[in-house]
Amino acid sequence: MLRALDAPRRLPAEIDLALLWSTLALLVIGMVMVYSASMATAEAGRLTGNQPAYFLVRHAVFLAIGLVAAAVAFQVPLSTWQQWSPWLFVGGSLLLALVLIPGIGREVNGARRWLPLGIVNLQPSELMKLFAVLYAADYTSRKMPHMHDLKRAFLPLASAMVAVGILLLKEPDFGAFVVIIAIAMGILFLGGMRARLFVVLIFVLVAAFAALIIISPYRRDRIFGFMDPWADAFGRGYQLSHALIAFGRGELLGVGLGASVEKLFYLPEAHTDFLLAVIAEELGFVGVLTVIVLFGLLIQRAFAIGRQAVALDRLYSALVAQGIGVWMGVQGFINMGVNTGLLPTKGLTLPLMSFGGSGILANCVAVAVLLRIDWENRQLMRGAKV
Repeated sequence: MLRALDAPRRLPAEIDLALLWSTLALLVIGMVMVYSASMATAEAGRLTGNQPAYFLVRHAVFLAIGLVAAAVAFQVPLSTWQQWSPWLFVGGSLLLALVLIPGIGREVNGARRWLPLGIVNLQPSELMKLFAVLYAADYTSRKMPHMHDLKRAFLPLASAMVAVGILLLKEPDFGAFVVIIAIAMGILFLGGMRARLFVVLIFVLVAAFAALIIISPYRRDRIFGFMDPWADAFGRGYQLSHALIAFGRGELLGVGLGASVEKLFYLPEAHTDFLLAVIAEELGFVGVLTVIVLFGLLIQRAFAIGRQAVALDRLYSALVAQGIGVWMGVQGFINMGVNTGLLPTKGLTLPLMSFGGSGILANCVAVAVLLRIDWENRQLMRGAKV
């Protein structure tokens, strides 16, 4: 059986087709919409060589790299991921620290989040989300007998996440910090943390996030801009007001693919953080609903695969699968909430869809790990039947 787990036969019947096709659909829609949303910006930019397809070509290259990395990741047994998870977490933390060193990390719009690697930039916070899933799942599976104990179960993991959080807030990248904390808390809860203790910790986290917002002027401005974007539509409410205009113009079926007006230098970050707004304007309510359904299907399959792993007594695999579901769900929800004005503006991309090499790479590898968990589940079930 161990040999079988180390050498998967990649037959269509042996993987979750709903997960595979929903992921591929999001990737394809994302690539089309990135091209549509970025065409005008690329054609007018000196750094892009005035080439309309500049971002499309780069996105396609990132996607190709992500798919190759996913194919490699699918070959790795979950036991190997578990063995390496602490080292990946430490390596990711070192990369976050490296970003903050002047002369090494690259600063864009006041944020230092990237490591320049020649023609591309690496964003360690995107990789850290995957590493946080792998490490938190390993930690929780090892601490399972002590999940009722705050000191032994929660505090060590909380200390590690706080250290990562400090590095992220130094960049600053508050959005990634929220997602990573949500991943850790979600995995602890799914791992059996007592509901009463979990509720208390949630209140503590909410108070901590509120304090971080209060003591930071630029975060306070984003909150006030989110509450009433039209009060300062040309200032702190600029992004949200134009995103809402895009949603309003889209109506039911949209204005047509490529016909968005807001992407013509009105809506900042149209091909990254606010890609959903362009989808809403060009494809309408139907297009947005399609994206939501595809994300819903992906997340449902992640939790279903996790439940199947629990039934097979594969706790680490179950927590990784459901941790990936929490990651995709929380980040997708925040991005959609920001685009629709339900949440304050944050620099979080739409998983699997927005432009960004590090994000696409991390997302593709995460889905590959999810497919590997499902594949191993199926092999074990076939062995049990025989």
